[in-house]
Amino acid sequence: MASINTKPRAPRTYEGGPALPNKTALHELKRATTACLLWEGTFYENGVDIATRIQQLSAQCDPRDLVHLAVELRRDHNLRHVPQLLLREACRRPFPGLKLYFPEIMRRPDDMTEFLALYWKDGKTPLAAQAKKGLALAFREFNAYQLAKYNRPKAIKLKDVMFMAHPKPDESDLTENASVSATQKYNKGENQVLRHLEGQGADWTALAANTLPTPDTWEVALSGGANKKNTFTRLLQEKKLGALALLRNLRNMHEANVDRALVRDSLLTHKGLSKVLPFRFIAAANAAPTFASTLDKAMQQAMATMPKLPGTTAVLVDHSGSMRALLSDKSDLSRSDAAIALAILINGIAEDVQIFGFHNHIFELPNYQGLALRDYFRHQHMGGTHLGAAVATVNQQPYDRIIVITDEQSFDRVGGPRPDSRGYMVNVATYKNGVGYGDWVRINGFSESVVSFIREWETMT
Repeated sequence: MASINTKPRAPRTYEGGPALPNKTALHELKRATTACLLWEGTFYENGVDIATRIQQLSAQCDPRDLVHLAVELRRDHNLRHVPQLLLREACRRPFPGLKLYFPEIMRRPDDMTEFLALYWKDGKTPLAAQAKKGLALAFREFNAYQLAKYNRPKAIKLKDVMFMAHPKPDESDLTENASVSATQKYNKGENQVLRHLEGQGADWTALAANTLPTPDTWEVALSGGANKKNTFTRLLQEKKLGALALLRNLRNMHEANVDRALVRDSLLTHKGLSKVLPFRFIAAANAAPTFASTLDKAMQQAMATMPKLPGTTAVLVDHSGSMRALLSDKSDLSRSDAAIALAILINGIAEDVQIFGFHNHIFELPNYQGLALRDYFRHQHMGGTHLGAAVATVNQQPYDRIIVITDEQSFDRVGGPRPDSRGYMVNVATYKNGVGYGDWVRINGFSESVVSFIREWETMT
């Protein structure tokens, strides 16, 4: 029989390269969840493996740490399903006060139905008391418009959540002569009209009876057969189209012959676009190149309002063949798109920056702004990946920080040379084990908050 008392093997990546070990289960969980897309395939492990691994790591962590991480991922990284999975795992070991985290994680009404679907993914079980109370608190955060917008015909509906959680209206909704107490409002039943109080309670009565007013959204209008041109024209003129809806529907507007001047004016004046980062504009330009020039101006306006990144920054952007892969199965952006979007953002807010591309060799990109930088980058040929050699080349000149944007599929040792100053390794894929070494600060997965993280990290260290 072979001996089992052997020296532990160093962690390895799926391709067999040495990987950086994690210090604690919570550290590894943070690394696995930041910018993770659940149930999406990646090069190293599929989405089911990622979900299983998150559950295994969650069992080793304090449930309070799980919900703190879930709130951070939902609030700062705009993730939906990963925070819900962490919240579900915390509900296996509920603690007093767990309910208070639900409104922080349930930012959309359908977050509640998705949570219940996840809760019962392996079979229907009774809801933990803290889960019921948490859903009740979250339910109170949404108005009639939001409830109507996300009241979709799915296996678990919003009124199912309401019947299970028994939310109570805000005290301001209670009338002096109400004959029904706040704790007696609900009686479960599909066809029974429930007795509610005025205000918020009335909205819930309408939800139970399927009589909520139809929300005025482009989805509802078009699904009802409304004229596409007239619908988008009206919503733009009335400023009822959200920033992301505006970007995502540019091709629809172009195909419907919506007045181009109206579309361009909306792109340049929409207040919500000031908070949108470059990768959204790049996706919009890919879908509707006819508006690329205006999108470029809107993107520049958005970056002009962002805090600056001080000092000299060197950026290395991976341009190898593996970067053609999509960020996820449902994404229309490739890893290369995500990488150059981050480079555009850094170029737009850094005080002094040099940007390099690398594959088999390293090449410097001209100091173009916005989509011009993307276009130049796209016209360079792709090759293999020699990341370590690229870092060694950039180390020959001074900088305050170096930011490498890659998927870390490299022929040579990644991060072999130490950065001469602060070093950041941004992996735009969600692999199980990265391959960073030494003094590199690792940021795993594509996230909108990469630059914000770097700025905050440098104020603390």
